[in-house]
Amino acid sequence: DDTYTESYISTIGVDFKIRTIELDGKTIKLQIWDTAGQERFRTITSSYYRGAHGIIVVYDVTDQESFNNVKQWLQEIDRYASENVNKLLVGNKCDLTTKKVVDYTTAKEFADSLGIPFLETSAKNATNVEQSFMTMAAEIKKRMGPGATAGGAEKSNVKIQSTPVKQSGGGCC
Repeated sequence: DDTYTESYISTIGVDFKIRTIELDGKTIKLQIWDTAGQERFRTITSSYYRGAHGIIVVYDVTDQESFNNVKQWLQEIDRYASENVNKLLVGNKCDLTTKKVVDYTTAKEFADSLGIPFLETSAKNATNVEQSFMTMAAEIKKRMGPGATAGGAEKSNVKIQSTPVKQSGGGCC
């Protein structure tokens, strides 16, 4: 919701937001379910994958273990989500250039090998945050095709699942 808090507390369980965007002249309502990335919430969060049109997997570019866990989260998504769910890989905290341990090329090549889009973001300075939601919405729209809105209505609902990848000990996304 266009705010950044230095003392952000990690998601516990699930957080929910509704965001309305304009895409190709249409109003689209995004239902964003932000699920906890910690291991202890895995059984709770997997149930939210089932109805999602798109899932954004977020890892911390300053935390190698966070990136290493991406593969495991993608396996969970393949196991519980719809077969054709759109996925987007996002490396967050790209503003922390001196602390960065996962370089752009490594993550981009990984995403490319899976055929999913990739972006680096910074929640702190809002780099690519909006773009990540626009990218996901555009990918879903492309998959669903031109006649996907109910009765040709001007508004459509899209459910996006956001899964921050965290190490089992917790920590900030």
